[in-house]
Amino acid sequence: MTVRRQASRTQEITPGPLPVGAGDDRFRLLVESVKDYAIFMLDPEGRVLTWNAGAEIIKGYTQSEILGKHISVFYTPADRQRDHASELLAAAASLGRVEEEGWRVRKDGSHFWADVVITALRDPAGGLTGFGKVTRDLTERRQAELERRRQDEDLLRSEERFRLLVDSVEDYAIFMLDPQGRVATWNSGAERLKGYKASEIIGQHFSRFRLEEEVRAGLCEQELKTAADRGRLEEEGWRVRKDGSRFRANVVLTAIRGVSGNLLGFAKVTRDLTDRLRLDDERLQRARAEEAVRLRDEFLSIASHELKTPLTTVQIEMQGLRDSAEVGSERVVKRIARAARNADRLAALVESLLDVSRIAAGGLTVEPEPVDLSQLVSQLLESLRAAATKVGCDLSFSTTGSVLGCWDRLRLEQVVLNLASNALRYGAGGPIGIAVSREGAEAVLEVSDGGPGIPVEDLTRIFGRFERAASLRHHGGLGLGLYVSREIVEAHGGTIAARNLPRGGACFTVRLPVEARQRPATPVV
Repeated sequence: MTVRRQASRTQEITPGPLPVGAGDDRFRLLVESVKDYAIFMLDPEGRVLTWNAGAEIIKGYTQSEILGKHISVFYTPADRQRDHASELLAAAASLGRVEEEGWRVRKDGSHFWADVVITALRDPAGGLTGFGKVTRDLTERRQAELERRRQDEDLLRSEERFRLLVDSVEDYAIFMLDPQGRVATWNSGAERLKGYKASEIIGQHFSRFRLEEEVRAGLCEQELKTAADRGRLEEEGWRVRKDGSRFRANVVLTAIRGVSGNLLGFAKVTRDLTDRLRLDDERLQRARAEEAVRLRDEFLSIASHELKTPLTTVQIEMQGLRDSAEVGSERVVKRIARAARNADRLAALVESLLDVSRIAAGGLTVEPEPVDLSQLVSQLLESLRAAATKVGCDLSFSTTGSVLGCWDRLRLEQVVLNLASNALRYGAGGPIGIAVSREGAEAVLEVSDGGPGIPVEDLTRIFGRFERAASLRHHGGLGLGLYVSREIVEAHGGTIAARNLPRGGACFTVRLPVEARQRPATPVV
C-alpha cells in the first residue's frame, strides 16, 4: 500500500462568486458526468453525503444505498480492523489533504486497486465542514462509457456543495468546456496545474493548453469531435502552463449531453504526470548503474580466474630458478628473489580480486573451527618481522592470554595480514602495535600504527570497495584489503572500525563473537 501525505496549499476553502454562466445545473453536470473518477463528499465523521456516477460505477453502490454510510465499507477487513479510514480522515483534517494507493472493496465484495485523494473542506471561519474524496480505479481502464443519468434529482447536491467539492480538489484540474471548447468553469486544481486564475481563463479556448504545432495541426478540434462521437476521450501528452513551461499530463475529456441528447459541453479532468515520469527515469538510471556494477564484478571474476593459472606457473618457475641460482652469482640470486617477491604480490592481488568477485556473487563463506586468536596472531608475527624491519617499524604484540573462539582460521589470518600490511604501508618508520584481548563474549583485535592518521570524513568510507583515504592515495594499492577484511569479519557476525589515536596514527579494532555466528552471504550491488 502506498500512502502520500502533504500539507495542502489551500487550507481554507472560501466560497466566492461563481464564473459567469455557471449555475447549479452546470456544476451538477460537471461532477455527475465524470465516470472515470468517484467524486463525492463526506461529513466530518466520514459518512457519505453525495455520490456521483463514477462512484456508483467503481464501487457498485447506488446513491440510495450508500448515502449516510461510513466510508469504512469500502475498506478491506484488515483495514477496517485497524480503523484505517479514520486514520486517513484525521490526516486529511490535520494536513489539508492525503493521498494513497491501496485495495478497496466494491459492493459485491470484489477488490480493486485505487488511487484516493481526500481533501478537508473548511468554512470561511476555518471550521471543518467535511471532506472531498476522489477515487480512481487503477485496476483496468474502462473501454466504453455508458450514458447514465441520475434517477433521483431530489437528492442532488446544492450549488455550494458542488462548488466546494470541485474547487477543493488540487491534484486534478477539473473544469468544463462549452461545445466549442471554451473554458466555462475552473477549479483550484486547474489553477495550480496550469497557472491561470479563473478570471484569466474562463471564456478562452482550451487550445491555450496545447503545443503550438498541435493547435496548427487541428488536434484540438479533432479531440472535441472524438469525445462527442464516442462519449469520452483519454490520452497522455504534453501540456503548456501559463508561464510557457510544459508538463506531461493524463487527460480525460467526457461529452456532456442533455436529456434530449443535445451536446451541452465537455467535462475535462487533467492530472500532472511529471513526478511519476521522473521516478520512472530515476528507476531506469538506477537499473543501468546496477547493470554496470554487475558487468564490472563479472569482469573481475573472469579476469582473476584467468590470471591465477599462469601466475601460479610463474611462481613455480621462479622457485625453481631460485633453487638453481643459489650456487650462481649473488646478483642473479637477488634479481630472481626480487622477481619472486613481485610475483607473490601479484598473486595476493589476484586473490583479493577473487575475494571481491566471491563477495559480489554472495559466495564468501566461512568454516568455523576452534581457534586461539592470540596464538594465531603470534605465529603470523614471525612472518611479518622481516617486512617491518625493512620499512623501519618496531613491531610489538601484547595479549591477555589465550583468547579462544570458533572462527575460520584461514579467513582470520587474512584479516590480520591485511591490517598489519596496511599499518606497515602507511606507518612506515613508526611503531606498529598488535593487541589481542577478550571483553565479555567478544574477542578484540587491535592494530595501531604511528602514521599520519585518517581524515575524519574517510573513517567509514575506507571500508568500501576500491576506496582509500584521499590523503593516502600516493601509497598505492587498489583499496581492497579493508573491504575484504570487513566482509570476512561481518561474515563471522563481528564488526570492524577505524579511529585516530590522540598521539597520532590510526587504530583498527576488530570485535568477534567467541561463539560461531555467521551472517548469511548476500550479493553486493
